Amino acid sequence: MDSKPSGGKILSLGLQHVLAMYAGAILVPLLVGRALNLTAEQLSYLVAIDLLTCGIATLLQAWKNKYLGIGLPVMLGSSFVAITPMIGIGNQYGLNAIYGAIIAAGLFVFLFAGFFGKIIRLFPPVVTGTVVTVIGLSLIPTGIRNMAGGANSPEFGSLTNFLLSFGVLLLILIINRFFTGFMRSLSVLIGIVAGTVVAFMMGKVNFASVGEASWFHLPQFFMFGTPEFKLAPILTMIIVCMVIVVESTGVFLALGKVCDQKLTPQDMTRGYRTEGLAIVLGGMFNAFPYNTFAQNVGLVELSRVKTRNVIVAAASILIVLGLVPKIAALATVIPAAVLGGATVVLFGMVVASGIRMLTEVNFKDQRNLLVVACSISLGIGATVVPELFAGLPSALRIIVSDGTITGSLSAILLNLFFHLPIRFKRPSTLPAKVETIEQH
Repeated sequence: MDSKPSGGKILSLGLQHVLAMYAGAILVPLLVGRALNLTAEQLSYLVAIDLLTCGIATLLQAWKNKYLGIGLPVMLGSSFVAITPMIGIGNQYGLNAIYGAIIAAGLFVFLFAGFFGKIIRLFPPVVTGTVVTVIGLSLIPTGIRNMAGGANSPEFGSLTNFLLSFGVLLLILIINRFFTGFMRSLSVLIGIVAGTVVAFMMGKVNFASVGEASWFHLPQFFMFGTPEFKLAPILTMIIVCMVIVVESTGVFLALGKVCDQKLTPQDMTRGYRTEGLAIVLGGMFNAFPYNTFAQNVGLVELSRVKTRNVIVAAASILIVLGLVPKIAALATVIPAAVLGGATVVLFGMVVASGIRMLTEVNFKDQRNLLVVACSISLGIGATVVPELFAGLPSALRIIVSDGTITGSLSAILLNLFFHLPIRFKRPSTLPAKVETIEQH
């Protein structure tokens, strides 16, 4: 049975959920914004609006009714899956094409949520585990580049960047070795803060953007301009959102077990529909596609407090933070090397989560081995050697040259190929002798 915490405890538990997901929530806007060469002011806005939309999306998921909300204590945040595709779309088609694609993909998920709820059996652990593993492996090169100082940095690979990034990584590992509970859950955030302080002492942090940022702002639709709807980016983002749905499915099921709640297809449909609506809002506010954050499931299990009031408090805190650009601007001063030390841990944990899912797979079945082998090989191959697809039309190339998309599509299609029952009707004119041989 859920415990009934007091108002003060609800607020503190909500803050704990925010702190547990905060590092992951701000990483996506920072990585995407820097890759697309946004200004410090634009980056501050991106972080602020991301926090605000995270809060709104979380409230929608907690608000269970006939059409929306899974009703579990879940937190929604920016999906790591969308990082590389968004950067690719932005570089090839421009910033506004990103948001047109996000809006269209969100509408797709919203409209077909009932369909996703019915076909959940088509996504067994061999698919979900492979998809999550490919996501993590595809993101690791981004983390490593940031450890070296970030792409196009004049100090790329310098000793100071090396010391900063590995110092952050070491601190995170030390906290996880010698501390437990709340302190351990904040290890990534502590590592980022400590690394930024050290970088400031080394003269590598500039607080000018914080001083220029305002104390309050109201969200604005289409801040970066009118969204553009182009076919190739839309198809890419639809595939991204389908992967997000698969990833969220695993989190829903895991949290259902923690809360002793057996989820029905109708519950899953409401959860998917809400994520679709959240993704549409992300596109309209120039934010990101959203999915359910797995790290907060561990906090629910740790605290044993399963009431949705805690999640409502956490969502409210995120909304307040999103309305204060000066707080968001603090995140933009974090050096790339510091982010790299933290993201290697986070992206590695994504890989570990995928491997854990794969432990449920029956690998005595050669077909499952082939699904995993081909999907991971193609996913990592597309990440490391995107030039493989240079000869394809641009509309198709932007889809398959992303390792996450290629690996995920491979896992889904190969699983269908190997496991969908296909029966060939035997011609009645076959000789009896041949029929006997076939039966044996």
